[in-house]
Amino acid sequence: MFKVSNLGSGYGQSQVIHDLSFEVGKQEIVAVMGRNGMGKTTLFKTLMGILPTRGGNVTVDGTEISTMESHERVASGVAYVPQGRMIFPGMTVLENIQTGLPASAGGKVPDELYALFPVLYEMRGRRGGNLSGGQQQQLAIARALATNPKVLLLDEPTEGIQPSIIKDIARSLKEIRKIRELTIIVSEQVLSFTLEIADRFFVIDKGRFAYEDTRDNVDAATISRYLSV
Repeated sequence: MFKVSNLGSGYGQSQVIHDLSFEVGKQEIVAVMGRNGMGKTTLFKTLMGILPTRGGNVTVDGTEISTMESHERVASGVAYVPQGRMIFPGMTVLENIQTGLPASAGGKVPDELYALFPVLYEMRGRRGGNLSGGQQQQLAIARALATNPKVLLLDEPTEGIQPSIIKDIARSLKEIRKIRELTIIVSEQVLSFTLEIADRFFVIDKGRFAYEDTRDNVDAATISRYLSV
């Protein structure tokens, strides 16, 4: 469903991502783990076209998207929940979700989204900026899902969120994967969260993958060493 080959990117004269290659299957959840500054967010911004690709390519369901603008990548089936959530604080919950809907939806939010995140239905008239961090994260995921993606990119979804809500988000992601037959790629530093949801694990270190394994064989101690400062 999602294939990355020899991807390179960075900022200005600085190369941050070096020749990364990986594939993610339909309905697979993959975790990209690593400390701050190792390249997780740079990788996700490159996959979304926010940063230009300096080499390599990215395909979604067989469609090459490396040269596309961000909005074209969304139309091709990639959705992105950025680090820090980036919801629109002055808009209501309903209006935030509507920004992700295709024109054909006529502004109507699918019942399925509210079923996944009941709190958003209860708060649909409330401004996004008045929601808690966990509620804003659920809103950001719902807004991304409104685009009907094939691949969902989540950058540090547990950042600044209390443990009970993290469990809710883990449960929702597994449910979303099943209902939508969705491929999910999540960048994280919280190992307990990724152990709950991921089928495969990658550890990124200085823009390169330093470790890869499946859920059944994953070495939590090795990953923890890469995550420690």
